[in-house]
Amino acid sequence: MSRRWAIRLIWSVESSMATPRSLGVLLFPEFELLDVFGPLEVFGNARMRAHFDVLTVAEAAGPVASGQVVRAVADHALDGCPRLDLLLVPGGFGTRREVENGRLLDWIAQRAAAAEIAMSVCTGAALLARAGVLDGRRATTNKWAFQWVVSQGPRVEWVPVARWVDDGNVVTSSGVSAGIDMALHVVGRLTDAATADQLGTFLEYDRHRDAGWDPFAKVHGLV
Repeated sequence: MSRRWAIRLIWSVESSMATPRSLGVLLFPEFELLDVFGPLEVFGNARMRAHFDVLTVAEAAGPVASGQVVRAVADHALDGCPRLDLLLVPGGFGTRREVENGRLLDWIAQRAAAAEIAMSVCTGAALLARAGVLDGRRATTNKWAFQWVVSQGPRVEWVPVARWVDDGNVVTSSGVSAGIDMALHVVGRLTDAATADQLGTFLEYDRHRDAGWDPFAKVHGLV
């Protein structure tokens, strides 16, 4: 049996045995495009469908414009969203507005409390912080916007030098592209390291495996 067909057989066996976890990705006006679609390339890849069932959610179902104008479609409204095993909250300039959105913050708090893992990318950590999800936890965020995000969560142990921070059932990442590394890390946690490595190779992504790799902290004067 060739190596290629052996890998396909492994994925086929996994597909027949696994029960997918439901992953809900939050959308809001002016979300950061790569914050959403970087991790979705990981979790929503065909090779991951045995493990993850991905859906999108927003205050109202339908198209939501990103900060880059490109729209994404929310499958569900907040009130109609099914049970979630995993939650992903992106960042973007829209977070400056959404940190004052009590309805959305209450929904985040409730869903994060019930989730196996709640994740944020970039300034999405500000929404987790304002919702109280990060109180007493270690977390990181976009280094360009670090001080603003920190101001949203005075009871959070903010980590200024980190590509991502894994604090058990809460995992946060630095800015934008860091969400891809965080997603691969979470895939490795929930499946196995070999699966995450195979996926990274399939994506031809130059993955950072060191959670402490963070040259941008120095660029933005945090160290």
